[in-house]
Amino acid sequence: MSAPAPSPLAIVDAEPLPRQDEVLTDAALAFVAELHRLFTPRRDELLARRAERRAEIARTSTLDFLPDTAQVREGDWKVAPAPAALNDRRVEITGPTDRKMTINALNSGAKVWLADFEDASAPTWENVVLGQRNLIDAYARRIDFTDPKSGKSYALKADEELATVVMRPRGWHLDERHLRFDGRPVPGALVDFGLYFFHNAKKLIELGKGPYFYLPKTESHLEARLWNEIFVFAQDYVGIPQGTVRATVLIETITAAYEMEEILYELRDHAAGLNAGRWDYLFSIVKNFRDGGAKFVLPDRNAVTMTAPFMRAYTELLVRTCHKRGAHAIGGMAAFIPSRKDAEVNKVAFEKVKADKDREAADGFDGSWVAHPDLVPIAMASFDAVLGDRPHQKEKLREDVSVAPGDLIAIDSLDAAPTYEGLRNAVQVGIRYIEAWLRGLGAVAIFNLMEDAATAEISRSQIWQWINAGVVFENGRKATPELAREIAAEELAAIRAETGEEAFAAGRWQQAHDLLLTVSLDEDYADFLTLPAYEQLRG
Repeated sequence: MSAPAPSPLAIVDAEPLPRQDEVLTDAALAFVAELHRLFTPRRDELLARRAERRAEIARTSTLDFLPDTAQVREGDWKVAPAPAALNDRRVEITGPTDRKMTINALNSGAKVWLADFEDASAPTWENVVLGQRNLIDAYARRIDFTDPKSGKSYALKADEELATVVMRPRGWHLDERHLRFDGRPVPGALVDFGLYFFHNAKKLIELGKGPYFYLPKTESHLEARLWNEIFVFAQDYVGIPQGTVRATVLIETITAAYEMEEILYELRDHAAGLNAGRWDYLFSIVKNFRDGGAKFVLPDRNAVTMTAPFMRAYTELLVRTCHKRGAHAIGGMAAFIPSRKDAEVNKVAFEKVKADKDREAADGFDGSWVAHPDLVPIAMASFDAVLGDRPHQKEKLREDVSVAPGDLIAIDSLDAAPTYEGLRNAVQVGIRYIEAWLRGLGAVAIFNLMEDAATAEISRSQIWQWINAGVVFENGRKATPELAREIAAEELAAIRAETGEEAFAAGRWQQAHDLLLTVSLDEDYADFLTLPAYEQLRG
C-alpha cells in the first residue's frame, strides 16, 4: 500500500530536538495521521464507555463476568503460537528508553526488556521523540553512551545476548499535545505505537524478532478489539504479514480482570500473553469502588501483598486463563533497588524478591518482571528451578483454580487496616514522585524502591479513599484533609532540610506538594493523576 502524503494540517508544536527529523519523517507522520483519522473516534467512544461503566459500578458496588460473552469463555480456541523471540520470557526487565537505560536493559541478561513510554516515562516531547530515536539506533547498533558524571562508557553486547524488546505505549486516556492533526491532539498511544512500528517493524523482522507491544490500562475486551484493528491496518500499511505484531496485555484494571479470556480472544492472532500489574490494579480497585463503603477500603499498599486472598484470585485466574488459551502468563514487578551502602538491607530485600519469584514460578507463571539488572539473576534462578530447559510451563493448566466473581473484589478478606504510617508514606512517595515526574523523570528510586506513575496513583488514591471513608488510625487520629495537609507540610519541610535551600528552590517541590493535595483532597476524583500533571509538565 502506498503511503499518502502527510496532512497539510499536521502541526508539531515543540522546540526542535537533536536528530528529530530521523523520527518525525513525512512518511512516519503520514502513518500516524492515518491512525489518528481512522481510530481516534473509536478511542473517544471507548473512553466515554469507561465513564458509563464506572457509574454503573458506583450504583451496584459489584462486577461480574460478562453474560454476553459466555460463548467466548466456553469456546475451544487458542491464541497464535508464540514467535521464537517471545517463547522464553522467564525474566523481563522494565524501564524508560533514555540512552543509558536502553543499553543497560538490552545488556541486562533478561529475556525481555519492556521499553516503556508509559508509566516509567514522563511524557515530555524530548522523552517521546528521543526515546524513539534511541530504539531506532539500538536496532541499527549505532547506540553508545558515556556518562558525563562518571565518564563510564556503555555499549551493546552481541546481538544474541540482547533482550527482546516489547514496547509499551501510553494508555488510551492521554493525548499528545505537541502533535496535532486537523486541529486535534493525537492520542499518545497512537503517537508511540505509530512512530515505533513505522520505523522498526521491518528492521525487527530482519533481526529475527518483530514489533512486540505491551498494552497498558486496558479496561475491556472492546479496547483490545480496537488495538487488534490497529494492528491489522498497520501490518497491511507497511506490507508485513498479518500476525507479525504480538501484544501482551497488562491486566491492571479490575474491569479487565473479568474479561481476560475475551481480551485474549479479540487479539488471538496477535496475542502473546497477559501480565499481572500490581499497583495499577490496586489503583483501579480504589478508583472504581471508592464509594462502595468500608468493605472496599484498602490497607497500606505495602500490606497488600500478592498472597492477599483477592490478589491470589486475580493472579491464579490469570495463569489459568493464559494457559487454557496457549498464552504466556507474566508475573508482577520486583521493584527493589539495591543499596550500594547497606548490605543488610539488600540481604533482606533479596530474600523477599526470591520468595516472590519462587511463588510465581510455582503458581505457573512463565516469567516475571524486575526493575533493576541486579535482580535479573535472582528471578532467573527462581524460574530456572521450575522450568529447567523448557521455555515456559503452559502445560500447567491450573484446572484446580476456580474463581467466583466476588473473589476478585473481596477486599475485606485481607486482615489488615490502614495505618498512620501508611498515610505518611503515601504522602512522602506522592510528593517525591510527582516532583521528579514534573522534571521529566518517570522512573524514580524512592526509599530503595523503583517507583513509577502507578505507585503515585495508588498513593493519592489511598489518601482520597481513607479520608472519604473516615478511617481512624491505630493512634486514634482520623483521616481528614487537615491531617493530610499537616503531614504534607511536614514532609515538604523535611525535604527542604534534606536537600538544602538551593536544591529545594531549583526543584518542583511546592508544585508537587500542591498537586498531590489537589488530586488527593478534591471531592471530584480525577480519573488519572497524569492528566492534571501533564498540564504542568514542561517540555
